[in-house]
Amino acid sequence: MNTKNANPSIKCSVVQCKHHCGTVNYCALDEIKVGTHEENPTLCQCTDCESFELKNKASE
Repeated sequence: MNTKNANPSIKCSVVQCKHHCGTVNYCALDEIKVGTHEENPTLCQCTDCESFELKNKASE
C-alpha cells in the first residue's frame, strides 16, 4: 500500500489488512466501520474493524 494514501485520522497496526499503509501505521481508507461481536461489549477486545480485508499475498 502506498504511504501517500495514509489517513492520519485512522491509526492502524494490522499489517495483514490490505488497507494498511505499509511502513506507516495508518489506514488508507477515508473512513472505517467499527462493530462488535459481543451482545454487551465492555472491553476494547470486544470491538472489531469491520472494514478489515485480508491482504493478498501477491501484493506484499
